[in-house]
Amino acid sequence: MRLRLVCTVLILGGCTLAASAQMGSSRAKVDVGSTMSPVRAQSELLNLFEGEFMGVARAMPADKYGFAPSAGIFKASEGVRYDGVRTFAQQVAHVTEANYFFASTILGEKPPVDGKSIESLTTKAELLKAAADSFAYAHKALASITAQNAYTTIEGVDGLHTRAVLASFIAAHGFDHYGQMVEYLRMNGMAPPGSK
Repeated sequence: MRLRLVCTVLILGGCTLAASAQMGSSRAKVDVGSTMSPVRAQSELLNLFEGEFMGVARAMPADKYGFAPSAGIFKASEGVRYDGVRTFAQQVAHVTEANYFFASTILGEKPPVDGKSIESLTTKAELLKAAADSFAYAHKALASITAQNAYTTIEGVDGLHTRAVLASFIAAHGFDHYGQMVEYLRMNGMAPPGSK
């Protein structure tokens, strides 16, 4: 178990370094020991997530947006159950809704887009547009975070949280679904953009 944890940490660290190397030219250098504003710190995390998520969403062919894993993909002896698993399109829609939800909570306002309208989207073009719009809104929310309000408690998800925690959770929650979407790509014989 300990070996598995160490391997997982090493793999995630390697992925972070690879992503940093790929993004290095577009980010301004920050000196070690310098202070970074909450907006910049959170924006860098959101930019990383947005790039990875949108890359996978673009990589899946439009005719595969209805794909969801099923028990039929696996050996019958494995006893795998996939009833109710989201399709690729539903994964994109779910993250889009979550972006609006967390960002609107940071801003202290009602989400500008109704979740039901996002859930009704089915085409790749519609979903990519909706996802891009949700990231733009999330960036707007992060721009409202200051050193003074970053760690002030607000009514959040499941109780009180801070804007900084909710900003981080946009990526934390989204990367969970990104990981599932990567597997959907692989099940369809495609490598995710981040692995190329």
